[in-house]
Amino acid sequence: MPNNILNARLLWIQFEDVLAPRLGLTVWDRAVYSYLLRHSLVVGKLRLHFAVMSVARDLGLSNGPVRQAVRRLDELGALRLLERSKTGHLVEMRLPEQIRAVRPGKNGASRAVEEPPASALEATDFLQSWALRKTIHDRERGACFYCLRRTPANVQCLDHVVPRVRFGRNSYRNLVSCCIECNTRKNDRPARDFLRTLYRQGRLTPAELDARLRALKDLAAGKLRPV
Repeated sequence: MPNNILNARLLWIQFEDVLAPRLGLTVWDRAVYSYLLRHSLVVGKLRLHFAVMSVARDLGLSNGPVRQAVRRLDELGALRLLERSKTGHLVEMRLPEQIRAVRPGKNGASRAVEEPPASALEATDFLQSWALRKTIHDRERGACFYCLRRTPANVQCLDHVVPRVRFGRNSYRNLVSCCIECNTRKNDRPARDFLRTLYRQGRLTPAELDARLRALKDLAAGKLRPV
């Protein structure tokens, strides 16, 4: 981190007027980013090692929202997660002006306006319109993500892999198209547990179970982008 003194006023304006709205940061994202920035770049440190539990305690939050916010900020490029271990997270923080999605282009316009960056996709709420919801259904090509049965359009549902009650987002990484039966039976259970239940009931073969578990990993990693 350069030893230059940060312009606090400019930093706050960039955060509130550009970064937060453009990346669609939630209240928890804002709180965690501000906290980590305060304890890193603002005091001259490029990298910060912290424990989720400590950040949650200082912010008056539970561990879940803080962990989700760190993951989301990493996906959006607001920080770079370098290491995650039992002792905590090691991250490299980025100022608003260093984040690709909000970096000015040659003519001074925002890069996010000139061309849709990857972070714009990450920040998109795929439940906000019929067209966006349809892209998730199209990605599964008419099959239930869980049981693999062909699913007519009139009985297709969108399911949160990580349930909303556990702070699952409306991201393409967390939404799948499935049948009504699987949507109802899975409820708030972890997706892995539900898939294993389908296997024990004979609804999935061993090969299909392995494929579904791999698909879950690919989904979380952002490899299953909507059509």
